[in-house]
Order: sequence, then C-alpha cells, then structure tokens
Amino acid sequence: MEEFVATGRRKAAVSSVRIRPGSGNIDINGRTFEEYFPLEIQRRTILAPFEKLNGNGRHDMIIRVKGGGVEGQVIASRLGVARALLLIEEGLHQEFKSQGFLTRDARKKERKKYGHAKARKRFQFSKR
Repeated sequence: MEEFVATGRRKAAVSSVRIRPGSGNIDINGRTFEEYFPLEIQRRTILAPFEKLNGNGRHDMIIRVKGGGVEGQVIASRLGVARALLLIEEGLHQEFKSQGFLTRDARKKERKKYGHAKARKRFQFSKR
C-alpha cells in the first residue's frame, strides 16, 4: 500500500502526516478528527488543501501532532497535509504556493533575557 509522509511545523507544534488511499478516515493521535479538533474552522483549515483534489473521500490520513497550542497544531497539520499532497500530485505546487499552504511561518517565541521581566519587557523603573 502506497503511503505519503510529510512534516509540518508552526511555533512549537510538529505534525507528521501520513496519507494513503482509503475511504476518508482521519485519525489524529488515536482520536477522531471531530474529537481532537472540535471547531469547524479548525477542521476546514486542515482540509483546505484537499479542496483542489475534490475532497478527502479517496484518502485516509493519520496525523501525529505534538507540542504547541491548538492553533499552532492546526497550521502545522495543514502544512503537513499540503506537503504530502504534493508528493501525490506535483502539479499542485504553484496553486498551493499562491494560496500560502506551503509557507512555513518561521515566527517563534523570543527567549527571555536576563535583567528583563520577559523577552523585551523590562522591570519597573523606580527613580527613588
């Protein structure tokens, strides 16, 4: 059975996506798609790259995601899905690129510096 594997990242979230021919089942960390991502907009965001392939009815997905928050996991999963679909059909590259599905958002949390309360916030200054 042919399987396409890709990785997506966003902030601290890392998502590994496996796409194989099937009936449209989506398994995320051993749970159902609706159970893991209860909001409709989150599910639609992840499945957005599939709209160019006439829906998800022909492929099963196994997604392993860890780290970060829910929205970071959603964007990481979308990037992983888009990269895996490119392995299936390379002709989608230009379309995915123009819609931003292949863009890795490189922004991460800046580290805390000594002498500061947070990364850039300083401790309160008292003149006297």
